[in-house]
Amino acid sequence: MFAPPGRSTLQSESSVRKVLIYRLGSLGDTVVAMPCFHLIARVFPHAKRMLLSNFPIHAKAPASAAVLDESGLVHGYMRYTVGTRSFRELLQLMWEIRRFGPDVLVYVMPLRGEKAVKRDALFFRLCGIPRIVGLPEGDTTSNKFDPKTGLWEREASRLLRCLRSLADEDVTDLRNWDLRLTDAETDKAKSMLALLGDRPLIACGPGTKMQSKDWGAEKWRELLGKLSAEFPQYGLMLIGAKEDNAVSEFAATAWRGPKVNLCGALTPRESAAVIRHARLFLGPDSGPMHLAAAYNVPCAIPFASVDLRGRWFPIGEAHQLIYRDVACSNCRLQVCVERAKVCINSITVDEMLQAAIQAMVQKERCW
Repeated sequence: MFAPPGRSTLQSESSVRKVLIYRLGSLGDTVVAMPCFHLIARVFPHAKRMLLSNFPIHAKAPASAAVLDESGLVHGYMRYTVGTRSFRELLQLMWEIRRFGPDVLVYVMPLRGEKAVKRDALFFRLCGIPRIVGLPEGDTTSNKFDPKTGLWEREASRLLRCLRSLADEDVTDLRNWDLRLTDAETDKAKSMLALLGDRPLIACGPGTKMQSKDWGAEKWRELLGKLSAEFPQYGLMLIGAKEDNAVSEFAATAWRGPKVNLCGALTPRESAAVIRHARLFLGPDSGPMHLAAAYNVPCAIPFASVDLRGRWFPIGEAHQLIYRDVACSNCRLQVCVERAKVCINSITVDEMLQAAIQAMVQKERCW
């Protein structure tokens, strides 16, 4: 049966022994759901918490493991093939879930159609799970719009509203975004930054897997050159995957001060441990942006208008986010050819320079 709104308290869930969490997505999707993982761990402190998530092809762990491993928020993973229609695969998954025997399924999924949600619910009931919480219904089936700010609700907030039958949580409380970094991860970060000395630092992660979110290597290079002239005392760290090494190296060619390219040298959690030392993060709408915001590092971001204004904005108030409202906003395109990325390509280097300076100024006021 479903938990009625307001029934559960943190104390009343201590008898639950096994919880299955259903959350698909990439690194960024996992970071955005961090407040939910913290909430689930607090509500079910004695339960074994398994995450059902999508695994990359030929990988032994989901992308979420790169964020959640070592945190203690989940204890293991189950594989799900996104969009599978294989009866054999679904039977295998059903058997694995039944063998695990969860008392509760916590549904922490991106927005899906009503039919898809009902199909999911039916599948998990057939798996023998007696209780499901978090299924979107009523006002949680969409992000709220605030006419005063002109912003749509952050996805992290909507996900927490889906779990309000468990407890109410404050999405702005940065303790709910903590990755629980280990001593080894923080020590690794310090050793990687040792070459930059005691200088204040700027972090930049210009790479992106989505063509529609790519601001362009030339623009990043020009921006970093101007920032270097503005803040000659700063050091620069480049963040990203191995595939981002070339674009990061090119973007940093105009930087006048010391710099270190860490693309491909760090895990996502180690990247978070490095980024938290920065006084500014620069990059596209991406996983590293959310890692920076989770540790209260101000971000200056050229946003592609591929989604609702505000839905994927990072948590926090000091950020400077440039988002163009254009006729094709909220297109959800990963590749934009017809309109030549009119939204993000209209953002100038000088606009980003002022955004970066303003983000640093606002943060300085809080220090």
